[in-house]
Amino acid sequence: MLSFAICAIASNQGKTLLTSALLYHFRGEVRAYKIGPDFIDPQFHKFVSGDWSINLDLFMQTPKQLLWTFTNYQKRVNILEGVMGYYDGMDRGSSSYDITKLLSIPTLLILDGSGSYITLSATLKGIKDYREDSTIKGVVLNRLSSKNHYELIKKQIEKDHKDIVVLGWIKKDIPSLKSTHLGLDLESISKMKEISQEILEHIELDKFEYTFKTKELEIPPYPFEYIPKKDESLAIVYDKNFSFLYYDNLCFLREIYKEVFLVDSTKDEPIPKDVNAVYICGGYVESEEAYKRIKDSYKFKASLIKHAKANKKIFAECAGLLYLSRCVDDKQMSGILPIEFTLQNRFKRLGYYTNEKGAKGHAFHYTRPKNLNGWFDILSKNSKGEFGSYRDKNTLGTYLHTLFRGRDIFDFKRID
Repeated sequence: MLSFAICAIASNQGKTLLTSALLYHFRGEVRAYKIGPDFIDPQFHKFVSGDWSINLDLFMQTPKQLLWTFTNYQKRVNILEGVMGYYDGMDRGSSSYDITKLLSIPTLLILDGSGSYITLSATLKGIKDYREDSTIKGVVLNRLSSKNHYELIKKQIEKDHKDIVVLGWIKKDIPSLKSTHLGLDLESISKMKEISQEILEHIELDKFEYTFKTKELEIPPYPFEYIPKKDESLAIVYDKNFSFLYYDNLCFLREIYKEVFLVDSTKDEPIPKDVNAVYICGGYVESEEAYKRIKDSYKFKASLIKHAKANKKIFAECAGLLYLSRCVDDKQMSGILPIEFTLQNRFKRLGYYTNEKGAKGHAFHYTRPKNLNGWFDILSKNSKGEFGSYRDKNTLGTYLHTLFRGRDIFDFKRID
């Protein structure tokens, strides 16, 4: 089995670039993972690799739960994309270092080599020596102008670090990226083939097999609370607007519900009339582009309102919460909850949050309620204690994104 994490010393160093190229190269036999709670990178991982990406997060999961999650989805090749810098998140116990150490997975460190050569070796030494049990085993150099530049850096690293394999380099100003944005708007996977080949042109892929060879891990005993199978059906609103769905959440919900339906609100698909519960994912409804996709979804809106009026269960995260409201500024929503929002110029919340009853997750949003009456908060050290969730009978909307496995998301006593 081949397993490794792609990490860097900070954001915007080339992690996603290299991860994407390798996911395409190993397409068909690779499982992508994202360290941290991010939703955007896993969507791109899925697009490039052809399969779902799995989030690994030691704030929302215990070590045993994370180990189970990793092993439950592993394939012959497993590539983890790190978060921020290699050690960032150690204060919450959920850095790339923490997770690769827990899983005994080696790390490929990508270093920006522009404007430097010997200093990169010193930088590497500092990162390795910060923790004696660092998992860094290989290095790729990014944004280099020539092979000579690469050889200078490689020679110094190999001299100073006998335990590190220099795996190659990525040239700056890759031609195929000049006219294509490497993001979720890539329209054709054929373009990714060209991009991948150019990124990997100077990477020694044959060295990966021995540098990052790992043993296949056995799936440990199930470490989550057991939830009995429900004789109920669930509709999940999941589409371009409501796209923030952790794959393990989807799998878990399919395990505990008799039937699970995926509803696309942007195609004006109605909520099936006989379902017992609705889960609306997070995403975007407040932007102009997103609002255009949903403002004329009359069948969807009417069916959701009818579901709510029947006092059936609804759980909505972030964008789902916004859609349950009357409006976001001048954009009309469903009006199921008697609340209104306004969009701010700066984010109102960013980071991990928890409450007194143990619900853990993260939040990132630019909206805030116009009136705080009836709200209850997600408690956190950096929270002002103003708002976070709103409940009306069997409808609950929250800014908190969580991992569901092991709990009933409609047991609102765990949240409010």
